Amino acid sequence: MAREEQGGRGRDRKDEERDSEFVDRLVHINRVAKVVKGGRRFGFAALVVVGDQKGRVGFGHGKAREVPEAIRKATESAKRALIRVPLREGRTLHHDVNGRHGAGRVVLRAAPAGTGIIAGGPMRAVFESLGVHDVVAKSQGSSNPYNMIRATFDALKAEDSPRSVAARRGLKVSVLQSRRPGGEDGTAEG
Repeated sequence: MAREEQGGRGRDRKDEERDSEFVDRLVHINRVAKVVKGGRRFGFAALVVVGDQKGRVGFGHGKAREVPEAIRKATESAKRALIRVPLREGRTLHHDVNGRHGAGRVVLRAAPAGTGIIAGGPMRAVFESLGVHDVVAKSQGSSNPYNMIRATFDALKAEDSPRSVAARRGLKVSVLQSRRPGGEDGTAEG
């Protein structure tokens, strides 16, 4: 028994060193009760957002009989489901984007420097973990944290950088971002 614990500790240290780059935020804990003959049995479900504050973020869900175990499971789940989001100047989004999941709808807007994170509840945790410093977000519809997080991730997956758009179209970034002559009469599309 003692050997297993010691072996586990050594492995955990290596994992901690490797995973120290990640910041995790607990978004929501749900307690459920199962009524049995002897009384109530409580279970806990945790929703956690994990990110490296450099453009990678993920969320996870974990269930267990005790809170710390549920949080640990949710954190591991989040680290397995990381997505990369392109950021403009490492501080904001490249363009405005909408996302939805179920009845939850979110609108994310790029913001000028100094704006800060204007977002509520679960969305704020996502942006802080992602490393976004300036963004304006609005949640419409469901305020369920699970739906809000999933809608936010749906929006972030639709985020595109000018470099990737230029590569997809076979253009140079400078050509893509420059104003075309005659852009005022509606020939140029943005």
